[in-house]
Amino acid sequence: MTSTLDYRTIIDAVAQRRNISPNQLAALLSTNDTEAVKILFEAAHAEANRVYGNKVFMRGLIEISNHCKKDCLYCGIRRSQVGVRRYRLTSEEILDCCEQGYALGFRTFVLQGGEDGWFDDDRMCDIVSEIRRAYPSCAITLSLGERPRESYQRLFDAGANRYLLRHETADPQHYALLHPAEMSFDHRQQCLRDLWEIGFQVGCGFMVGSPFQTVQTLYEDLQLIRRLRPEMVGIGPFIPASGTPFAECPAGSVDTTLRLLAIIRLLHPVVLLPATTALGTLHPEGRELGILAGANVVMPNLSPRSCRSLYSIYDNKLSSGSEAAETASDIRCRLSELGADAAPDRGDPALAR
Repeated sequence: MTSTLDYRTIIDAVAQRRNISPNQLAALLSTNDTEAVKILFEAAHAEANRVYGNKVFMRGLIEISNHCKKDCLYCGIRRSQVGVRRYRLTSEEILDCCEQGYALGFRTFVLQGGEDGWFDDDRMCDIVSEIRRAYPSCAITLSLGERPRESYQRLFDAGANRYLLRHETADPQHYALLHPAEMSFDHRQQCLRDLWEIGFQVGCGFMVGSPFQTVQTLYEDLQLIRRLRPEMVGIGPFIPASGTPFAECPAGSVDTTLRLLAIIRLLHPVVLLPATTALGTLHPEGRELGILAGANVVMPNLSPRSCRSLYSIYDNKLSSGSEAAETASDIRCRLSELGADAAPDRGDPALAR
């Protein structure tokens, strides 16, 4: 029987080697030793503070479209999903969101959407250029899915700094179980390499507890993160979406997600690690628990209120209350209660290329 001291030894080894074995991962994810889990979270939180102080960076999330040409089996806005009221923001609406966000103190804007062909290169580059001209000191993050390398290059040249593209899983067989045959694991990986080579600050990530996920697939996810060394990693518990093939599958575990956040922090101390909306959806204090487990980014929603509930990538997704950008002062107070400082800057990663 493994003792708390044994778990402390595992945690120390992971922190020192910046690596983990499949057996160590299995032990940390399965233990019922509450003291050991507390030690894991405290070690990760201390590591985040060592690199970034007590700063938590706030990003303004703008969900620009729920149209998507892809048909990912888990997603509530997938191409074949029925009953979705589709929308897309105009350029003016996106710029209005940025103006409101800047006034609220946000210095990073995250433009996220499905793979919507209406937002072609010309249109997106115009939008990015307008934001860059209006807010030259702010960071512009895009999360618009897979695009040709030439498209990524144009967006970078227009002024985008960061790109978030969840890899979803580092295991090709697992990827095939989560996506239609038309989607390619190798292409997703190539997109991440293209983004890195172009010079974006790159974000990857995965769902915790997705269908068919195993400890081995999670181990492969962690090894990908070690190899890629992304500036950002976004993980959150899988939450099923009604009407999708995985609608009846169980949701992922908040506790497992928190343990993986902590492990990622120990493996890659300089990473920017969000406490995601999915955590807050499954637990009323999910964001706070994420911060205490080593996360250091929150992304309140800046989208027009009329659209927030329509970006329904999973059931019951939070878009109001503590997830709304208008409550920025409340968010800062809640972070302060945790001993964290809602940093008023764009929050660039500590990682040097």
